[in-house]
Amino acid sequence: MMILGVPIQALLGQLLIGLINGAFYAVLSLGLAVIFGLLNIVNFAHGALYMLGAFAAFFLAQYLGIGYWGALIVAPIIVGAFGILIERFLLRRLVGVDHLYGLLLTFGLALVIEGTFVKFFGASGMPFPTPASMQGGVNLGFMFLPWYRGWVVIAALAVCIFTWWLFERTKIGAYLRAGTENPTLLQAFGVNVPLLTTLAYGYGVALAAFAGVLAAPITQVNPLMGSNLIIVVFAVVVIGGMGSIVGAVVTGLAMGVIEGLTRVFWPEASATVIFVVMAIVLVLRPAGLFGRTA
Repeated sequence: MMILGVPIQALLGQLLIGLINGAFYAVLSLGLAVIFGLLNIVNFAHGALYMLGAFAAFFLAQYLGIGYWGALIVAPIIVGAFGILIERFLLRRLVGVDHLYGLLLTFGLALVIEGTFVKFFGASGMPFPTPASMQGGVNLGFMFLPWYRGWVVIAALAVCIFTWWLFERTKIGAYLRAGTENPTLLQAFGVNVPLLTTLAYGYGVALAAFAGVLAAPITQVNPLMGSNLIIVVFAVVVIGGMGSIVGAVVTGLAMGVIEGLTRVFWPEASATVIFVVMAIVLVLRPAGLFGRTA
């Protein structure tokens, strides 16, 4: 069976691959949205922190014997703690100044982190084995789906739903949102606003590291894996609306699917279609699809 001259098997296969890619976009853009929405920081180091998550999982498995499932929990905690140090000793000094300074600081930090890892580990990358319990797959008729890639989609959606619940339906989320609107008033009620913002940044960084661990068995662990993805993720965040958690999730998944469809009907445009969509959205709705207009 053909659709617009394309076999339906190829179309469905690319849709599924697009959904898997969209799951990575969703988790990464979610971390960016949390950090920008709560701290007003354009975190250009997000790609490097995503890479650190993959390397942390590799080190835990290689040197400490901690398997994939343990690394999936421990690596985000380690990288999130590193993010807390970044916020505490670097980003906190930029409170109240222009956003450009935070962008330049995080961009420089990303270059330092990536350059250090290239120096010691090279740029070719290292393999990370798929966990034994996730090897193999299932024949869907139109394609063979590895169990691990199906797990990636499920895990990404679960983390996205939990993050939405945490920030939109809990008291901690209410405090964080109030802290962005009027931190002085909230602190007058006895809430430690600086601690909340530090933990929020650490959580956003941990989301990037979580995505890095998910990506490790699919792509080789290498120092440049984040820089190859971060520009696309920034485009996804802009389309969804800077700081919008729902926008980050929905747009991430949708852009993955659109990218997959473009590979079927116009392969040459698959690398740029997200940026074309971004340009159209910014013309029609400058705040993004889910962003709030000032």
